[in-house]
Amino acid sequence: MTTSLPVKIEHAKDIHPGIDLPSMHAAVHAERTLWSPAELHDLTTTVAAEFATRLGDIVRFDTERRWWTRLALTMGVELWLLSWTPGQGTEPHDHGGAAGAFTLILGELDEEYRHSGGPVRAAHWHTGDTVAFGHGRAHQLRNNGARPATTIHAYSPPLRPVREYRALTDFAGVEQSR
Repeated sequence: MTTSLPVKIEHAKDIHPGIDLPSMHAAVHAERTLWSPAELHDLTTTVAAEFATRLGDIVRFDTERRWWTRLALTMGVELWLLSWTPGQGTEPHDHGGAAGAFTLILGELDEEYRHSGGPVRAAHWHTGDTVAFGHGRAHQLRNNGARPATTIHAYSPPLRPVREYRALTDFAGVEQSR
C-alpha cells in the first residue's frame, strides 16, 4: 500500500536575475491569481522605490527602437521595465482585457487614453507618477521630451495580447474575461 503525503506546490514565478531577491519574490505574491488596479499601482510604486539602483543597472536605451525586458511573471501578474528615448512611443493599443499600472521612474511621458465609450484625453506624466487602470482602457505613450524616460509596467492577468488601433477613437472597449 502506498501512502500519499500532501505536497506543497510552489506557484510558478519567473524573476529577472538582476532583481532575483527575496524581497522581489515577496512583492509579486505568486499565490495571487488576479490583481486589481490598486494592487498593480502598489506593485509598480514599490518596485520603483525599492529596486531603483538595480533597475538602473538593467535598463538600456536604444535610439533605434524601444527597449524592454520582463522583470517578473507569475500566474497572476507580469512586470516589465521599458525605456523611451526622445521621440519614441507606442501605437494606440489596449491590453487585451488586462488591468494595468505603470510608474515613471525617470523622465517624462505624454499619454493619450480613452475609457470605453469616453472621450480621448491627454496627460503629461513626470518621474514618480503612477497610473493604474482597469480592463476598459486604451492608450498610447510617447516621449516628447529631450531626455530619456524609464517606466515599470504591471498587467493582470498576464500574457494577454495587446491589440493595436489606428486611432484611440477606434477603441470600443473590451469584455473582461477571467
